[in-house]
Amino acid sequence: LLALAWLGLALGGEGEDGEVVVEEEGDEALSDELGEEDGVLVLHEHNFARALSEHRLLLVEFYAPWCGHCQRLAPAFAQAAATLRNESSLVRLGKVDATAQAALASEFGVTSYPTLKLFRDGNRTQPLAYTGRMDTEGIVRWMQRRAGPSATLLQDTDTAAAFISSQDLVVVGFFKDLQGQAAQAFYEVAGEVVDVPFGVAEAAELFQAYGLSADTVCLFKKFDDGRTDFPVDPAQGLDVAELTQLLRVHSLELVIEFTNETSAQIFGVKIPHHMLLFLNKSSPVQLALRDGFRAAAGAFRGKVLFVVVDVTGHGADVLPFFAMTPADAPTLRLVKMENNRKYRMDQDTFSEEAIRTFVQAVLDGKVKPHLLSAEPPEGWDTGPVKVLVGKTFEQVAFDETKNVFVKFYAPWCSHCQAMAATWEELGERYKDHEDIVIAELDATANELEDITINGFPTLHYFPAGPGRKMIEYKSTRDVETFSKFLENGGTLPEEPPAVPKTPENSTGSEEPSLLGTAKSRDEL
Repeated sequence: LLALAWLGLALGGEGEDGEVVVEEEGDEALSDELGEEDGVLVLHEHNFARALSEHRLLLVEFYAPWCGHCQRLAPAFAQAAATLRNESSLVRLGKVDATAQAALASEFGVTSYPTLKLFRDGNRTQPLAYTGRMDTEGIVRWMQRRAGPSATLLQDTDTAAAFISSQDLVVVGFFKDLQGQAAQAFYEVAGEVVDVPFGVAEAAELFQAYGLSADTVCLFKKFDDGRTDFPVDPAQGLDVAELTQLLRVHSLELVIEFTNETSAQIFGVKIPHHMLLFLNKSSPVQLALRDGFRAAAGAFRGKVLFVVVDVTGHGADVLPFFAMTPADAPTLRLVKMENNRKYRMDQDTFSEEAIRTFVQAVLDGKVKPHLLSAEPPEGWDTGPVKVLVGKTFEQVAFDETKNVFVKFYAPWCSHCQAMAATWEELGERYKDHEDIVIAELDATANELEDITINGFPTLHYFPAGPGRKMIEYKSTRDVETFSKFLENGGTLPEEPPAVPKTPENSTGSEEPSLLGTAKSRDEL
C-alpha cells in the first residue's frame, strides 16, 4: 500500500536521521573462498574477483542488515537463486553487506539499499543496473532473458500463429535484416520488458501473412483492439527507450481495474496522470458508469491512465489517502503523478463528454487542485509545537511578524518518530519567544497548493517579513544545530576551519569520509 504513487508516500527509511553510515570492514581475515547462505553467494572484497571469474552471469545484491526492504527481499532473492541454479549453470546470485564492505560499495556507486547489479563475463567496470520487479518471479524472468535469447525466432506461419495465441500479450518484431541496428535495438528492449514474450520474424511469408511491407514491431493482445503496430522509422531507426514506453503503455488495458495483481503495472508504466473512477462494484447502477469512462479514455492514451477503483474491494485501503469513504462512491479524481496533486470532478457528471472535457481542462492547467485538510485539533496553537493543518497553514507560516520553523512529517515514518522528542524539546526552548514559532504538519493528511513535500521529515523555515520566503533546512537534526539556525536568521553560521593535528614533518592527507554518502531506498 505504501508504494502507491497516488498517495505521495515513500517507504519509511531505516536509520538515524535518514543517514546510512558505511562502516569500515572488520579486522577478521577473509579468504577468497565462496561461501553461501540459502543458496546465495556471500561476497566481500577478498572473494569478489573470484566470483566474477567463475560465474558468467552474477546478479549481486548490495544490502544493509538494518534495511527493511532488504529484509523483505531476502527470501524472494534466495528462492530466485535456487530456481535459477536448477535451470542454468551460467547464472548465480550473490550478496554484499555494503555497510561492512565500504570499498565495494564505493567502487560500484551504491547509494541506496537494496541495489542490484548484474555482472556479465567477469566485467567489473560496467555492471548492468537491475530494472526488474523485486520478487522471485521478476528476478527469475529478468535473469532468464539475459541467460538465453531474448526473443524467439519465428520461422513460418504455423509457429508464428502458435506463438501469438500462446499468451494474452506477445510482441513480435518483423525485420528484413535480423543483424541490422533496428533488430538489435529490439533485442535490447526484449531484455528489459520481461513480463511479455518476444518473438522475431524475418521470413517474407510472415511479412505477407501479417500485412506488412517494412520493418514493424507488432503488439498482439487478446483485449481492446487486438493489435497495435509500431512501424520502424527508416531514417531514425528504433529508439529503445521510446519503444519500451510504447509497449508498456499499450500493454495495459485502456481502462484497468486497481487490484493487487495490477498495481505494479499501474505505477510501473509511468504515465504522468491517472484518472480514477471510484465505484462500488456491487451496485449495477455504479458499474454502468464504466461505459462513459471507457469511451473517454481513448483520446488520452499515453497521457492519462484510466483506472477503476472498487471501494469495497482492493481499493478500500486507499480511500483514507483521498479523505474518502465507500459512501462517497461514485466519484472521480485525477491525480498528477509528478507532485501528487488531486483534481476533483463534479459528482453528478459521468458522461463521456463531461469526463473528456474535465481531463483536458486539467491538462491545460485550467482546474485548481482539490487540497486535503484535516480539521484543526483542539488547542492546536497552545502547546510548544503548533499543530498545523491545511486550513491554518497560511495564516501561521506566512505571518510577517513571525519566524516559523515547520516540520512536515508522516505518522508512519520512522525518521519522523525518532525526531519527535527533539522537535518537542526545540518547541519548549522557544515557546516564550515572541517572534519564533515551532510547528508541525502531517503532510499525508494535509496538502498545500504551492508546496510539494517529497520526503519525510522535511523542514522548512519561513522568515518574518514580506515576500513569502521559504528556506529548506538540510543540516544536522539536533536541538543545538536547530538553535544556531534560528538564532542566525535561517542560516547556519560559518564554522572556523579545523586545524589538522599532524606532526610538523608529516605530509599526511585526510581520507574522504564515507559517512552519509548512501541513503536507504526507503528514505524519502
